[in-house]
Amino acid sequence: MRNLTLLTDFYQLTMMNTYMRSNTGGKRGIFDVFFRGKAETSYSIAAGLEQVIEYIQGLKFTDGDIEYLKGLGAFDGEFLEALKSFKFTGDIYAVEEGTPIFPYEPILTVVAPIFEAQLVETAILNIINHQTLIATKAAKINRVAAGKDVVEFGLRRAQGPDAGIYGTRASVIGGCMSTSNVYAAKLFGITPKGTHAHSFVMSFASEYEAFMKYAEMYPDKCLLLVDTYDTLRSGVPNAIKVFDYLKGIGKKPVGIRIDSGDLAYLSQKAREMLDAAGHTEATIFASGDIDENVIASLNTQNAKIDAYGIGTKLITGYDNPSLGGVYKLAGIIENGGIIPKMKISNTKEKLTNPGFKKIYRIYGKNGMAEADLIALFDEEIDESKPLTIFDPELTWQKKTFTEYSVRTLTKKIMENGKPIYVSPKIYDIRSYSIKALAEFDDAYKRLQNPHIYKVDLSDKLYDLRKGLISEYLNL
Repeated sequence: MRNLTLLTDFYQLTMMNTYMRSNTGGKRGIFDVFFRGKAETSYSIAAGLEQVIEYIQGLKFTDGDIEYLKGLGAFDGEFLEALKSFKFTGDIYAVEEGTPIFPYEPILTVVAPIFEAQLVETAILNIINHQTLIATKAAKINRVAAGKDVVEFGLRRAQGPDAGIYGTRASVIGGCMSTSNVYAAKLFGITPKGTHAHSFVMSFASEYEAFMKYAEMYPDKCLLLVDTYDTLRSGVPNAIKVFDYLKGIGKKPVGIRIDSGDLAYLSQKAREMLDAAGHTEATIFASGDIDENVIASLNTQNAKIDAYGIGTKLITGYDNPSLGGVYKLAGIIENGGIIPKMKISNTKEKLTNPGFKKIYRIYGKNGMAEADLIALFDEEIDESKPLTIFDPELTWQKKTFTEYSVRTLTKKIMENGKPIYVSPKIYDIRSYSIKALAEFDDAYKRLQNPHIYKVDLSDKLYDLRKGLISEYLNL
C-alpha cells in the first residue's frame, strides 16, 4: 500500500493551517463528490472506491514529509507537529463501484473534521475522476459490442503507469473481460490476453514461418495477426495453412487478428475464406483505433468480427478526457445538528445541493429504473404510498409513481476512519455493473442525443435549497 499523503494540492495544506489557527478545523464538515452535467456524460459508471479506501487507510505524514514541508517555510512548528499525528477519523458514504450514476448525484460523501476532510479532497477526486471516466467509456464500448468480448489493450498509450494500471481496472468494471496489461492482471485478478506483434512476423524469413513457429509454441491458443503484409492475399491464406496443420494434429485454432484497413470489408472476406477452408469456428479479432462509434458503424456494415481489442481510445478517455468531478462542502455539523451549506453561482450548473444526502433509485413495476431521487439522509420513502417527483428546474414537470420500488444507492463505507465495507472482487463488480446498466431503457444509453434520465430532489431538499438561495441573496 503506497503512502499518498502528499498527493494533494498545496492550498489544502494552507487551508488546514488556517483552520487550525482559527479553531475551526475540529468542526465536522460534509463534503460531496459529484460531476456536473454535459452531453458526453449522460451517465457514468462509478469506479475507484476501493482505491479511495486504501488511500485513506494509508494516510500518514512521514518524517521525510514533515522535513520537506518545513523546508518550504510556509508552515510553523505547531502545524507541522499536528501533522505528525494526523489520522483520518471521519466517515465515508458512497455508491458501490459499477453503479450507473448521473450528474449532481453524490458519488461519495466525506463526513469528517474539516482539518481532515480538506486534505483528502485532491486524491479522492484524482482517483474517482479517472477510474469513473474510464469505466464509463468501457461501458459504452461494451454495450455497443453487444456481448462480444472486449480486451483492454491500452497500457502503452496510457498517460503514465498509474493511468495504465488503474485504467485497466476501471475498464473491467465497465465490462471488458481481459487485458494485455500483465501487471494489472496480477494485481487485480484479471485474465491476461495477447497474441504477437507485427515485429514478430517480420523477424522471420516469411510470414508462414512466423505463424508456424507461433502455432508450434501455442497450439491451443493460436491467434495469428494477419495484416503485416497483405491481409487477404498473404495473411489469411498463411493462417489457413497453419490452421490446417493444427487441425491435423487434433488442435483447435483460436482465429485471426486484423489490426488495420477496412475492418468491415476485410472481416467479411476473411470470414468467407476461413469458412471455405473448413475453419468455421475460427474467430476474427479486430483492433486498431477502435471505440464505441467505430463498433456501431461496423455493426451497420455487417462486419464479421467476434471480439475487439481496444487501446488508445479507451485508456485515455479520448473524446472526453476529464469527468469533471468536484468536491463541495454541503454542511457543517455543530451541536448535533447540520448547518446546510450551498455554493451560489451566476452559472446555474455550478449551484450545489446542500445538506447530508443519499440517493434513491426508483423502479417501475416492470423492474426498470425510471428516476433517481436525491433526498436528505433522514428521509424515508414509504413504498405503500404514491410518490410524486418533479424536475427541480422545470417544477411543473411532475411524475407520480403508484406501483414502484426503491433502492438506496448510498452506503456507509468507513466509520471513524475504519472500513466497514469489503470491496467485491473485480469480476463481481463487472457483473454488477452490467446488470445495473441493463436496468435502464436503451433510450438513456444512446451514443447520440440520449434521453435525459430524471434526477430530482425530494421536497425537503428542494425547499432547503430554495430557502438558502433566498437567504444568501438577501444578505
